[in-house]
Amino acid sequence: MSKAPIGYRNIGVRDEFGREVRTVELDEERAPLVRWAFQRFASGDWTTSQLHHELVARGLTTAPSPRRPSRPIGKSSVHRMLTNPYYKGCVRYQGVTFAGAHEALVPNEVWDQVQTVLGTNRSAADATQVHEHYLKGTVFCGQCGSRLIVCNAKSSQGTIYPYFVCGSRHGGRGDCTRQAMLIEHVERLVEQFYDHVQISAETKLALSSMLHARFDEMMSEGAAELADLAARRTQVEDEQEKLLRAHYAVAVTLELLKREQDRITASLETIKNRIDAHHGEYAFARANLDDSLTLLSNAGDIYKTADDANRRLCNQALFKAIYVDEDNDVRVGYETPYDGLNIEGLQADALTWAAEAKKMGQVRTPTKGGPLAESSNLTHLG
Repeated sequence: MSKAPIGYRNIGVRDEFGREVRTVELDEERAPLVRWAFQRFASGDWTTSQLHHELVARGLTTAPSPRRPSRPIGKSSVHRMLTNPYYKGCVRYQGVTFAGAHEALVPNEVWDQVQTVLGTNRSAADATQVHEHYLKGTVFCGQCGSRLIVCNAKSSQGTIYPYFVCGSRHGGRGDCTRQAMLIEHVERLVEQFYDHVQISAETKLALSSMLHARFDEMMSEGAAELADLAARRTQVEDEQEKLLRAHYAVAVTLELLKREQDRITASLETIKNRIDAHHGEYAFARANLDDSLTLLSNAGDIYKTADDANRRLCNQALFKAIYVDEDNDVRVGYETPYDGLNIEGLQADALTWAAEAKKMGQVRTPTKGGPLAESSNLTHLG
């Protein structure tokens, strides 16, 4: 067994045959500090450098070994710790992640939030450097795909001109010939591209109506399963009530009652989780759809009036990368779900669908309960 990550410790226990089995347990001295680190970093208010400094100040050290004494945790170890799925109860083996047998130190949702914060910082190139700009980390060379970096050029009169230059060409890698671009020119190109991103109110309504109608169809397909689950739940609840009555009538022993109660409770929990998952999945998808369409319908207006920090957030929300070509064309790679909402022809299909639905008297408009809430044939199920 390999050395346990910081916050855990390797131990040996005896199995039923007296053989020693190597396993791990929480390190009572270090586990609370590791848990604290994940919770603080998940808030988004800390950098890894700040977190490392605070952990050292709080006394987090490595576990001693026969060859190495205990010492303060290193800065690189903090990043490895924050990205290690072991802390949420999983193990990696040959590139595949499995559920581990050890106790998780942090909940799944905290670990996932930490990865989101790390990804946001990484994608925006937030590491402190000499030259900063809200587009840095988001814009790329349209010729070779390398990241565009910020460089300042000084004229003979001492005037400084900030440029975006291809990182590959600047570093002497490859044969890219992309010329440097004034940063203010790239800013204008991206701002103009947002005019193409923004959709009209008519397109927003058409997309919302068509996609929510498809959600309704998918939910209808699951109606039979939900009905079976509801019936099964009623059956198990009746069984539970009869069991209690039998116990009160001294027809069932306390030991049998406990055993059957555990079984029934587990069955009810499984049924509840399946019903909640069915409703929650579609509810979450619907909410994300409406929020995403709202952003798309106001994207250009928001971007034009936003400060640098919020422009960066807009770009991170919408795009994986923005490519600037030699002829000043802008191409992008969209983030999910905007990649799906910008599939070629989808918006035109939605407008056609809405027009045909209107002719047939089936236009669906948002209601208080959300788009198509009243039309869903599953709203009566719980």
